Amino acid sequence: MPREIVIIECTEARKEGKSPSRYMTTRNFKKQAEKVEKMKYNPSLKRRTLHREIKK
Repeated sequence: MPREIVIIECTEARKEGKSPSRYMTTRNFKKQAEKVEKMKYNPSLKRRTLHREIKK
């Protein structure tokens, strides 16, 4: 199955001492081998931040 579920986590929240937000998304492993990066909303920081893929 080429599609896999990945978890992305906020990169800025830990630096500010707040809880990081996490989202689940999918990616096509055959076409996108690098880690996923998306701009998503973090409710604890009340703004959009960069979220990167973390280990499973």
